[in-house]
Amino acid sequence: MDEPIIIVAVIVFFGLIVFFGYFFSKKTIILRRLKKSDAKKIANVTDDEVVKITGKVEYTGTPLTAPLSGRTCAYYHVLVEQRVSSGKSSHWKTIIEEEVSGSFGIRDGDYCARIDSNKVKSHIVDDRKYSSGFMNDASEVLEQYLSDHGHDSKNFLGMNKSIRYREGVLEEGELITVLGKARWEKAESGQWSDSYGKVLVIGPTDKEPVYLSDDPETVKQLTVEN
Repeated sequence: MDEPIIIVAVIVFFGLIVFFGYFFSKKTIILRRLKKSDAKKIANVTDDEVVKITGKVEYTGTPLTAPLSGRTCAYYHVLVEQRVSSGKSSHWKTIIEEEVSGSFGIRDGDYCARIDSNKVKSHIVDDRKYSSGFMNDASEVLEQYLSDHGHDSKNFLGMNKSIRYREGVLEEGELITVLGKARWEKAESGQWSDSYGKVLVIGPTDKEPVYLSDDPETVKQLTVEN
């Protein structure tokens, strides 16, 4: 085979790897699923309908505290990666990925919907970033988080590992988009409800989880009444 053909073949091969890696990434799948669905007002949702709603986060129970930033939130995502060497090259390896949900819902004007977070696939924008490594010790908070998950910021020689930390949260009042199967339930004491004593719950379908994101690509402020 001629050398130019080999070079082109290699370029195409690695191009396909990059393309498929992006196309089938968690973020891309979630954004694609949300963007291709039309948003609907909570007031117009019918029972057992798969629906997308954009609204503002509201707590329905005790809020969470994000582990790295200490922010009060309804939901948080943390990703911790360590740079590891393999021969002459190196790459970032995920050592911790954690998503935790509290009790929360979203408000769309005068109406609210509770999110069933038992089965969720989310893309939360990681807006807080930290790092530790050479000449950069991990803070007490970062060190404690690593320790809680069975890791350490230093190697067996006492030298800092090269680690990066990312955290994203859903805070009260933040706009998010949610896609799932709607069901109207009788509200329990203290829950949100409409004039008929019912509350809308957005949950998973038989085949798909609840999709949610605070990414600007999916959040349309024009759909939310102040």
